[in-house]
Amino acid sequence: MRNLPAVGAIGAMAVALTGCAGSAAGQGATDDGLEIVATTTQLADITREVVGDAATVTSLLEPGSSAHAFDPGPAALSALASADLLVISGAGLETWLDSTVEASGFAGTIVDTSEGIELLAAEDDPHEGHDHAEEAHEGETAEEHAAHEEEGHHEGHDHGAFDPHVWTDPANAIVQAEAVRDAVIAADPEADITASADTYLAELAELETWMRASIEQVPVEDRVVVTTHDTFGYLERAFDVQVVGTVLPSLDDSADASAAHIDELVAEIRASGARVVFSENAIDPQLAATIAREAGVELRQGEDALAADALGAEGSPTGTYIGSQIHNTTALVTGWGAEPLPVPGSLS
Repeated sequence: MRNLPAVGAIGAMAVALTGCAGSAAGQGATDDGLEIVATTTQLADITREVVGDAATVTSLLEPGSSAHAFDPGPAALSALASADLLVISGAGLETWLDSTVEASGFAGTIVDTSEGIELLAAEDDPHEGHDHAEEAHEGETAEEHAAHEEEGHHEGHDHGAFDPHVWTDPANAIVQAEAVRDAVIAADPEADITASADTYLAELAELETWMRASIEQVPVEDRVVVTTHDTFGYLERAFDVQVVGTVLPSLDDSADASAAHIDELVAEIRASGARVVFSENAIDPQLAATIAREAGVELRQGEDALAADALGAEGSPTGTYIGSQIHNTTALVTGWGAEPLPVPGSLS
């Protein structure tokens, strides 16, 4: 994959919706503050931390549920119908969003938190050595390819055009939290969120520092990862980690794996010296268990699975964004045979 500048996942649609619906202020904040809907569990938690008690935040997804194959029901449509802000992860993650917004009659403002993040372009085959260089289409010059990509930006993110798992790098979560803060202040200048937003942004910065120092306890050549699907590209870029391969050959966790892919992945695991296959909390670990067994390595599953596409249950170690990142980092570092640094008191 190669790095591309971020463009709003549904920027054009957001402008059209807010333009047709009238001003978001017309819907307005109630005496109890703004009503905010966030698409994913990670974003809902980030948003709650940013706004504190100044707004009501509803998550469309439940703990343990992936956004890739979400099927919005009446509760989701009802929440959207009365919301002032809709906070989305963007980068093509919420492929179901256009029809959901239309069906709900949402008349507020869409906040695309992927804007300002340097997105990774999706690669055609994420399991061919995890090469991050994106090739031009057959017969295209470099200039034609750049023009093609720019045209795609104006049309909005297609699912698969970019890696949408931006939250695996806490530096991106900081950008998302700042986007939420700015959108809330713009929608309700009276909202008293300065203290809660500043506190949470400081915690995210401390999380990033702790993650980096903990991962650096492991030599670079030993930082090899095998997970259920292609979730950790941003972690890989930020922390010099190598994703050897994934059980499902896709950025989408609803993909299937062929017998040939399984055989290839087993060979890659053996060749890389990877010690662990990390299953993910929102995906059945059965296939991961088969691959780990055939490769002769450990499988981390159940409570030890990575919180990749979704947070865990409320009150669990992975029930918050920061908690999930601490859990994942601890699982990775111990899987590589080292110990993470003590978790700062402000984060534990």
